[in-house]
Amino acid sequence: MTTLPAMTSSRRRFPDGGRTAGLMQVEEAEQTIRAHVSPFGEETCALEEAVGRTLRADVRAERAGPPFDRVAMDGIAFRYEEWEAGRRVYRVLGTQAAGAVPHPVPQADACLEIMTGAALPQGLDTVVPVEQIRLEDGMAMVQPGVTVLRGQHVHQAGADYGEGEVLLPAGRRLAPADIAVAASAGRATLCVSVRPRIAVVSTGDELVDPGLPILGHQIRRSNPYGIVAALHARGFSHARIVRVRDAAADLTDALTDLLQQVDVLILTGGVSAGRFDHVPDVLTSLGVHPHVQGIYQKPGKPLWFGTAATGVPVFGLPGNPVSTLVCLYRYVLPALRFASGEAPTAPRVRVADPLPAFRREFTGFQAVNLVPEAPGTVRLAPGNGSGDDASLAGTDGFVEIRPEDAGAPAGALVPFYPWRMP
Repeated sequence: MTTLPAMTSSRRRFPDGGRTAGLMQVEEAEQTIRAHVSPFGEETCALEEAVGRTLRADVRAERAGPPFDRVAMDGIAFRYEEWEAGRRVYRVLGTQAAGAVPHPVPQADACLEIMTGAALPQGLDTVVPVEQIRLEDGMAMVQPGVTVLRGQHVHQAGADYGEGEVLLPAGRRLAPADIAVAASAGRATLCVSVRPRIAVVSTGDELVDPGLPILGHQIRRSNPYGIVAALHARGFSHARIVRVRDAAADLTDALTDLLQQVDVLILTGGVSAGRFDHVPDVLTSLGVHPHVQGIYQKPGKPLWFGTAATGVPVFGLPGNPVSTLVCLYRYVLPALRFASGEAPTAPRVRVADPLPAFRREFTGFQAVNLVPEAPGTVRLAPGNGSGDDASLAGTDGFVEIRPEDAGAPAGALVPFYPWRMP
């Protein structure tokens, strides 16, 4: 278990009937969660199955890159000293293809036809592109007026990296380009983090799954689909949806089994203070120790987090869809990435609008759109509260507006959490 420096709690009672009693500040909640999430294990997987996984051991170059003087253009290769001496016509001794053993060229007045990717034979050092030469009767003539520089169109051996150099550091979430780099280093397998088994529990008797008949007083179940989609997009593919009625007995039975089956448990709904919000009490009765029971933030104040006796982390997300996604991206996904060996950080962006103000000591989260003509800049997106999930469609993510930034004029720099994988 990762330990972090102790922090002075900001929890205190306010003159609001106790509604904010026991809440944590955002940063304190984040560090508390990370302190109680144990690292996931490691495993070896085939290279073609590693995309989206988190690398747990450095990938080093098996050879210098490139491993030989590599030709970068189709053309002819010759000795530059001959060009310097005034030679413009060369005898063609043969053709050097990519992947072929380098052809010896003992004669100073000779050249080779050579292809992109070929190893430059010893003694030759310069390439002239095929568009700048004329081939005739076994001779190659450089066209008049062509400028030739020593070593041109030759990618020198070791120019990119040396043998044994780290090409991919541990802690990197592997993108397709990284897979190609690992292959170029000769790696058929990689050491990566184990993909945790995740259950996403959806509570709410008013919820009806997509595709099923729905009555006027019911609403569609949407939160778990968004959660699982976000998990899959970030490489956490072993995630499934479990539906449970708003009854303490049903919830107890379901969670008793799940806590023995999964590595991470995520619940959506049932964590507030209503008559049918059974999640906190049921979890506590099952031995899940609470560490976070609400945060000074809007939306998403009722966030709940605890750990089972087995160490399984349990996240209780609010039921309103905007709150669910905000808490997922702000706390759950960073915690899972942290447990996978990553060091997730939020980039900072400049907000082109004045920042809204929130209640005293509260951090606000606001959906935004990137400004294409001004990289690193966003604009605030309109919305109608934490139940307006449609307002998120077309947005690029959300920004975090801390108490010290609330009400700031346009141009403030704030943390940004993108919906799409960076």
